[in-house]
Amino acid sequence: MAMGTTPKPQVTYADVEVFINRIRPAIQADGGDIELVDVKDNTVFVRLYGACVGCPMAVLTLQMGIERMIREEYPEIKGVVAV
Repeated sequence: MAMGTTPKPQVTYADVEVFINRIRPAIQADGGDIELVDVKDNTVFVRLYGACVGCPMAVLTLQMGIERMIREEYPEIKGVVAV
């Protein structure tokens, strides 16, 4: 590590779970749901349910919606992956 730099903090499961619970009602309003599966090495793993399964817009919602919002809240997050 270079002198004068600090390591990026690790975002915890509990941190992301609070955030997921805040956005869950919007996803449920469209007939879907989201489950936080894991947070590992600043990568968030989620599972989509309901109308999200098989929806062609689910990938766009995940990347342009959920991932963007999580990264605004926690810039340390590298990405969000659907499992």
